[in-house]
Amino acid sequence: MAQQDWWRSAVIYQVYVRSFADGDGDGTGDLAGVRARLPYLAELGVDALWFNPWYLSPMKDGGYDVADYRAIDPAFGTLAEAEKLIAEARELGIRTIVDIVPNHVSDQHPWFRAALAAGPGSPERELFHFRRGRGEHGELPPNDWPSQFVGSTEPVWTRLPDGDWYLHLFTPEQPDLNWAHPAVRQEHEDILRFWFERGVAGVRIDSAALLAKDPDLPDLATAPHPHPFVDRDELHDIYRSWRAVADEYGGVFVGEVWLPDTERFARYLRPDELHTAFNFSFLSCPWDAERLRTSIATTLAEHAPVGAPATWVLCNHDITRTVTRYGRADTGFDFAAKVFGTPSDLALGARRARAAALLSLALPGSVYVYQGEELGLPEAEIPRERIEDPMHFRSGGTDPGRDGCRVPLPWTADAPHAGFGGEPWLPQPDGWAAYAADRQAADPASMLALYREAIRLRPAFGDGPLTWLPAPEGVLAFARDTGVRCLVNLADASAELPAHSRVLLASGPLDLRGRLPRDTAIWLRA
Repeated sequence: MAQQDWWRSAVIYQVYVRSFADGDGDGTGDLAGVRARLPYLAELGVDALWFNPWYLSPMKDGGYDVADYRAIDPAFGTLAEAEKLIAEARELGIRTIVDIVPNHVSDQHPWFRAALAAGPGSPERELFHFRRGRGEHGELPPNDWPSQFVGSTEPVWTRLPDGDWYLHLFTPEQPDLNWAHPAVRQEHEDILRFWFERGVAGVRIDSAALLAKDPDLPDLATAPHPHPFVDRDELHDIYRSWRAVADEYGGVFVGEVWLPDTERFARYLRPDELHTAFNFSFLSCPWDAERLRTSIATTLAEHAPVGAPATWVLCNHDITRTVTRYGRADTGFDFAAKVFGTPSDLALGARRARAAALLSLALPGSVYVYQGEELGLPEAEIPRERIEDPMHFRSGGTDPGRDGCRVPLPWTADAPHAGFGGEPWLPQPDGWAAYAADRQAADPASMLALYREAIRLRPAFGDGPLTWLPAPEGVLAFARDTGVRCLVNLADASAELPAHSRVLLASGPLDLRGRLPRDTAIWLRA
């Protein structure tokens, strides 16, 4: 594959900096910690790192409330250190992808502070969505739009003492930008150039389908089609402009696009828009052979007309960790269904997560691995008094939030705090050291060893299409055009292996008759 097309089949590792590694001992992960662990990432074999926002932020929503895109938050380091990290990673053959949050900024951003100071009707307020309220005295919100935090009952409008209301689809500390204003578009194109000039290879776009709003801000209950703030046609002009900037630098985009309409989803991946977009159908799919096959086939079909590669991911910084999810009675994922105390069989979940790792890494396209997945980390249940995620608070305390998948990583089994650094900003559960990277590196049967070997062998599948093979009910079987096959057994009984010349890798041992046990995957050379 040509060097400029690296992203079409890349393995990309997601770094949530705050929880990755603490270099200065203050309990918060930082860029120094990431730089110290670059050899680990190189040995894992990943092609790129995607960093969640590392910018200056009050951290009201885990850094997705950005106050300055051209400054690194002091908790993480400095801009100069970020530049060193980008360069050092590139020397190891690892590219860098940064995260941009274009829908909103922090309420501490200079633009919003100026808008508050300038008052109603000012040009500064035109950069956001300020409106007078409804009701006799303007005491009611301007419309009925719901929060984008699933389960939240709190309004998306906040009223100021001067009578104006402002829109925030997420928290009040994250005011939405007005993308109909040319200054907003110009600023973000300048931000893209700023980071491309510092050597980043790509940009992940947060909440990519939410930027454009119906200028009339109509009630959702009465708004005609299209939706007043999701997947509006104006977005495509924005992303065509962004693509022109990326093409100047050879950069790539991956969009966070949650859409049920596959044809509408594919529009974002046309050759002059985004390069890739996250595949949430696969991520949220239950551990069920028929539904997984449908998700895979649908994903590949919707990408084919625009020639874009699919993306595959099992977990991220918002989603219940794979080992825990696959050990539950309901193995799918739905934000609305998250509750405290859901039981999980972690041994079962780990067996399935190992098989799912081989499944995802055998599929055509790019694969994203969230930090700690290669260690088989389970979801942690955070004590209520230690929860920081606003999703928990905006649900009235019923949603456990997303902190459980953000617990700082264990690096060294015998070191304080499992080698993370200082006392972690989120508590590590009892027994966390058992998952430590150093212990797993010495164990050829560990999850880490499986990921390292799978990523090393992945090029054997090539870049060609997928062909489904005949298989018993409950077994997924497909081949790539190099002749390498992947089988995943989700049936109740062991399955016969087809004729083959060599076993490349298996997620677990075969049974005594040489058959593939349930919840196990295998790679075969024909």
